[in-house]
Amino acid sequence: MNSFFSLLAEIRGCTRCAEHLPHGVKPILQIHPQARVLIAGQAPGRKTHESGLPFDDASGDRLREWMGVTCETFYDSRKIAILPMGFCFPGTGKSGDLPPRPECAQTWHDQLAGHLRYLEVTLVVGRFAQAYYMNEGRLSLTETVRNWQSYGPKLIPLPHPSPRNNIWLSRNPWFEEDLLPMLKRRLSAVLES
Repeated sequence: MNSFFSLLAEIRGCTRCAEHLPHGVKPILQIHPQARVLIAGQAPGRKTHESGLPFDDASGDRLREWMGVTCETFYDSRKIAILPMGFCFPGTGKSGDLPPRPECAQTWHDQLAGHLRYLEVTLVVGRFAQAYYMNEGRLSLTETVRNWQSYGPKLIPLPHPSPRNNIWLSRNPWFEEDLLPMLKRRLSAVLES
């Protein structure tokens, strides 16, 4: 357990990509070795960067609704780990937030995963996480999420819950009709056992 907390302290003090972060270094993640669910996401947004709390925005509200969990459960690191592909807010581009910096996933994710011995489900949120965790860089996000059943009970691909994805959600009603009920049942079984 000491090695886990040493690793976490090292991550919280990381400055590997500081020169690329216009709003400064502020690694935001949530993890505990007892977590049974992992949310592999993109990167913190501006509001999350300011608060320091993962998914502390409209995306988080929608994600918690999709999952069927309360804020209390969502922010219990002994139940749910949250590891974005980039731990720091990457800044804003022309059409939204910039992509997550690659250094975090390359440097830290495998080391952290070794401590998640009770993990039962990984929610793979967005195309950057899907490319990393599912090796699905060749498929579109829609194809990957549409084929959710082929990934088994341990990996569940999701689109990003951002309000910017309202058009995607309206074009893909199967997501709310088929995938979300399964997601809620699966997480309820894992988190309540």
